[in-house]
Amino acid sequence: MIPRELIRKVRKIEIKTSRLVNDMLAGQYQSVFKGRGMAFDEVRQYLPGDDIRLIDWNVSARTNDTFVKLFVEERELTLMLLVDMSASGLFGTVDQAKRDLVAELAALLAFSAIKNNDRVGLIIFTDQVEKFVPPKKGRKHVLRVVTEILNYRPQHTRSDINPALTFLGHIAKRRAVAFCISDFLVPEYEHNLKVAGKRHDLIPVTVLDRREEDLEPVGLVEFEDLETGERRVVDLNPRTVRAFSLRARARREVRDALFRRLKIDAITLTTGSDYVPGLMQFFRRRERRLRG
Repeated sequence: MIPRELIRKVRKIEIKTSRLVNDMLAGQYQSVFKGRGMAFDEVRQYLPGDDIRLIDWNVSARTNDTFVKLFVEERELTLMLLVDMSASGLFGTVDQAKRDLVAELAALLAFSAIKNNDRVGLIIFTDQVEKFVPPKKGRKHVLRVVTEILNYRPQHTRSDINPALTFLGHIAKRRAVAFCISDFLVPEYEHNLKVAGKRHDLIPVTVLDRREEDLEPVGLVEFEDLETGERRVVDLNPRTVRAFSLRARARREVRDALFRRLKIDAITLTTGSDYVPGLMQFFRRRERRLRG
């Protein structure tokens, strides 16, 4: 039985994200994610100016008239959510942990997908794939996906994106839209990111907390690595804080440069901030690129 508190959390996320989908994101989602191609719809009589390559010679011969084939975009897509559930997602210093933002974002994308009659699947990973929910349609299925994300208790603490990207290649034979939601703090994922990006429409979503890049000079502080359990006392003096910030920003620049080099659209979101402007900026940027 699903706990009552979990039901309330799922319902709260559904209400908030459904409103955002209806008011803002549904049209943008449909405009930037294309179907698998063009599918035959019907035939109609030839009109001056029609492309002669579209003439249906079989129908024309049977009717002693000229008919052309009409096609429509095959709209249905598969949206795959690759969600990092490693222990670093428990970190959060402003209003919410990274994992809370991940759950809300995943719900928003999933409800956008079903509004466009697309299928939604889920891959939960740490340093290995821990849970796979096959793609399906419908509100009931999306609520299951959201519930899995909110209720899941990972078996491992460390993070590695590579197994999830490899698994995506095994289970998604047709091209899919894949949002990989992680803090991307682990190195060495370029090869698998490149392979997945060629096969699928892959969008990395980096979820961060501002204290992962900016610390306050508050003196001696004990830190715990959530993925390894290691504890260490650090003197957060101005020099240490500045060096930390420089390393964090350099890591971000390397990551962003990799996404640009692979020509992969990417999103960066921060806990405690409104994520909608970042998503809208992503959709607008992508729409401009597709039009160009």
